[in-house]
Amino acid sequence: MTTDTPPQRNTRDPLPKPVPQRASWTRWLTILFAALSGLYLLVGGIWLISVRGSPYYVIAGIAMLAVAWLVFQRNRWALALYGLLLIGTLAWAVSESGFDFWALAPRIDVLVVFGVWLILPFIYRQFIGAVMPAALVIGIGLIASATILVYAAYNDPQQINGTLSAEQSSPTPDSDPRAGDWPAYGRTQGGTRYSPLAQINEQNVKNLQIAWTFETGDRKGKNDPQEITDEVTPIKIGSMLYLCSPHQKLFALDAATGKEKWRFDPGLKTNPGFQHVTCRGVSYHETAAASAATTTQAQAALPMCSRRVILPVNNGHLYELDAATGQRCAGFGNNGDLDLQHLEPVKTSGAYEPTSPPIVTDKVIVVAGSVTDNFSVSEPSGAIRGFDVETGKLLWAFDPGAHAPNAIPDDQHSFVANSPNSWAPAAYDPKLDLVYLPMGVSTPDIWGGRRTPDMERYASGLLALHASTGKLAWFYQTVHHDLWDMDLPAQPTLVDLKDANGNIVPAVYAPAKTGNIFVLDRRTGKLIVPAPEEPVPQGAAPGDRVSPTQPYSQLTFRPAQNLRGADMWGATMYDQLVCRVMFHRLRYEGPFTPPSEQGTLVFPGNLGMFEWGGLAIDTDRHIAIANPIALPFVSRLIPRGPHNPMEPPAASQGAGQSGTGTEAGVQPQYGVPFGVTLNPFLSPLGLPCKEPAWGYVAALDLETNQIVWKKRIGTVRDSSPLPLPFRMGMPMLGGPMTTAGHVFFIGATADNYLRAFSTDTGRELWRARLPAGGQATPMTYEANGKQFVVIAAGGHGSFGTKLGDYIVAYALPEKQ
Repeated sequence: MTTDTPPQRNTRDPLPKPVPQRASWTRWLTILFAALSGLYLLVGGIWLISVRGSPYYVIAGIAMLAVAWLVFQRNRWALALYGLLLIGTLAWAVSESGFDFWALAPRIDVLVVFGVWLILPFIYRQFIGAVMPAALVIGIGLIASATILVYAAYNDPQQINGTLSAEQSSPTPDSDPRAGDWPAYGRTQGGTRYSPLAQINEQNVKNLQIAWTFETGDRKGKNDPQEITDEVTPIKIGSMLYLCSPHQKLFALDAATGKEKWRFDPGLKTNPGFQHVTCRGVSYHETAAASAATTTQAQAALPMCSRRVILPVNNGHLYELDAATGQRCAGFGNNGDLDLQHLEPVKTSGAYEPTSPPIVTDKVIVVAGSVTDNFSVSEPSGAIRGFDVETGKLLWAFDPGAHAPNAIPDDQHSFVANSPNSWAPAAYDPKLDLVYLPMGVSTPDIWGGRRTPDMERYASGLLALHASTGKLAWFYQTVHHDLWDMDLPAQPTLVDLKDANGNIVPAVYAPAKTGNIFVLDRRTGKLIVPAPEEPVPQGAAPGDRVSPTQPYSQLTFRPAQNLRGADMWGATMYDQLVCRVMFHRLRYEGPFTPPSEQGTLVFPGNLGMFEWGGLAIDTDRHIAIANPIALPFVSRLIPRGPHNPMEPPAASQGAGQSGTGTEAGVQPQYGVPFGVTLNPFLSPLGLPCKEPAWGYVAALDLETNQIVWKKRIGTVRDSSPLPLPFRMGMPMLGGPMTTAGHVFFIGATADNYLRAFSTDTGRELWRARLPAGGQATPMTYEANGKQFVVIAAGGHGSFGTKLGDYIVAYALPEKQ
């Protein structure tokens, strides 16, 4: 009898050789994924090469197709080849984007997942031969990928991690008798957004709790446009808080409790043609007698409207109301109502919209407003006007598009249609009696071939007028012949600086959409920080022209280099490939690339690097807090034709009846040779095509003009299908507010949070979940010995955040 000897195992092969069998569904799935991926990458890669893009995707596509074939053959070298692809991709990704986690992740995420799949036992056992050496290559690639991603997650190359010096850490005592108030949109009419209060500080801000919540009841209606926003920053005087809702309903609240004292409804009737339905705030004025009345009894004895609240309304009206009762000030205009459309060339409701609170001096209300962008050449004038604060009488006018700007038309004539307008809040220096107005461009914005020299003279720059007379003091232009809507979008901020000789220089800081911050002597308009003229791309659309140079401030957040194909992004390598193709097909030669029929990449985009939130400046420490954003847009000129007529249909003349109702999408630009589309530069999945970050907070040392620190802000929690808390750096609408407690507060981001940061380091100290989008600038004040922080949480229609009607106040808990 013989005994069979069992087969001996080859000790050099640690894994048993699989027995040939019919292909399982997992192998077919593997083959299908690799083949489809390879085909997609190959075809897309060839397309990308044809538009001068990276050859990587062709190489990756060929490799994936080879992997698919080898898997079909059950050849173990499929694993080795895939491992080499993974390692090569990792090296390519690092060479393109460095150790930036969010730039690396989409380049390798799918490959890492598929690599893990290939070394799962039920997959690798289907290969013939010694599998372990081949699989080891994938293992090396996976370990290297994990190591680099972990390192990148904790070493963000986009951040600046500085700390303010100890010499700057102690604010000087504030002599303001109203230190606990917030009496103007920017707390001061100099627009500092800085409070000397310090009860809330770096150590205790983490303990903030909701003190009260007020709901206005003012929500989006069926006749409202998409662009309905709650951007209000309340003002606080004495024991009262005043704020407006999107439909310009005015509320007076008890500052300590949030209880409503009175409300006023101007009865605004909107339609979908309104470009905006928003109110950023109200203004306040009091007589000398009211200022002197310090006791409750003295204030009660004041005549009506000694203290008044001034409310701009989107139908082109301005109201004055008694601050104590909410009753109309009968001596102002027509029973408290001033018609701002008087002498306007177009009187359609919603065509002229004062969305920002006016400047108020002792005697004059300085009023400006927005007009519908890119609708037609027959739109209201952007004329700036000064009215008597008590009667509403027109005292002066400055029409930026008129040959004689201070001329006031008679009742048979009007201001110049389409004059450049000033829609953002202005600033005021009472010592110089100068008002500083951030100016926009003459609309239509994106083609300017028919603008006259008068229309260009005061466009897209900072305009200083004598508040008492409206006479020109000076003007500085920040963009010449603006074809990108790169206006000054924010309230300028007034700061007193010391020069090299120790002399005080009154300065004005003007943040621009371009990312430049222009710093000028506010007496003369002369530059303090140099802004040399530099050449810009040429080649305008037919009939237009381009300025040969533009000013570039040396104090700036603009990108250090132009965008590249390597800067394109996506959730995966697949949509990133599409974004790369889209990028290379657009016209882009850096900032100020002219609009084109081909499609022009606009970066900084139409939202700008700075928007209406502006800067917050600690005037004691000479530190500015900024929140720049970085989101490219695409503009595409549309020539006139059967579906793009030169004039609007006869039945719908006027922006209020057939306006775009938004600042994105198709813009008709009636009366010029081109319409235009304006949209964020997004992938087919709706994600930004530029890699993150899209939003930051940062601190500037105004003595050195250096960025001290810069950090990403915001997560994708409210922007992605899953509520993921990934901190990527989100776009923002709204601005910061800072305090003497070395803490600043900001909402603004596309996720629904109010956050507090250390002014010294930029470290996030606290955040609170808001009931709706916080696209507003917060404020702070003191009531009954307690410091409150307040923000409007009402969302933003076209920004896509959750809409609501909330005013939320936070304070430290009562001591136990």
